[in-house]
Amino acid sequence: MTESYIPMPTDWERALVVVAHPDDLEYGGAGAVARWTGEGRTVAYLLATRGEAGIDTIPPAECGPLREAEQRAAAAEVGVSDVEFLDHPDGVVEYGLPLRRDIAVAIRRHRPELVITSNHRETWPGGGLNMADHRNVGLAALDAVRDAANRWVFPDQGGEPWDGVRWVAVAASPLAGHAVDIGARFDQAVASLRAHAAYLEALGGDMADAEGFLRPMAEADGARLPGAELAVAFELIAV
Repeated sequence: MTESYIPMPTDWERALVVVAHPDDLEYGGAGAVARWTGEGRTVAYLLATRGEAGIDTIPPAECGPLREAEQRAAAAEVGVSDVEFLDHPDGVVEYGLPLRRDIAVAIRRHRPELVITSNHRETWPGGGLNMADHRNVGLAALDAVRDAANRWVFPDQGGEPWDGVRWVAVAASPLAGHAVDIGARFDQAVASLRAHAAYLEALGGDMADAEGFLRPMAEADGARLPGAELAVAFELIAV
């Protein structure tokens, strides 16, 4: 028998999403953000890149601003207006001190209790190799949580240390054990992914069908969350 998911914690007010590219969170996690902002919680987005290497037919100088605009539109669909970009190079994001520093500074500024990041594991649920940008940003986000809490790590950057992060939630993780009921917010999740219109058009295939891609995942996660029909699953790491 498949083990049931545990509901995500609800005793928090501020969250920071840290992902590599525009569209990363929309492939599964945006429904949870819609629910959280609908409940009055504050969620901000931090992206390591502008996704400038993500569309083969559009040069990076044109693609970056386009994908940035699509990400801002996608965030607005789920109640998020605070969207920041770090300008690390898309496709070749390196794990290291510059990336950890940039994320730690953002954590000190936003002071979240929950950090949501991309899958840092080697594979996706069900198999399939994950890409380096996702792995590097996810791992750097985990490390930056501790960095942000230590005043002697990246001193004098980002204001006072912040040790208030209580959990890191990893979206699309093969080790997911928690979930959020998004039945009332699923349409917003679909609209958020559809906001990446140019990217989806260039992508083509099954992943370009926003509802067709998201619904089976939400149904599968919902089947494992008691009382839910549609859900989003996370790996939850206590800090």
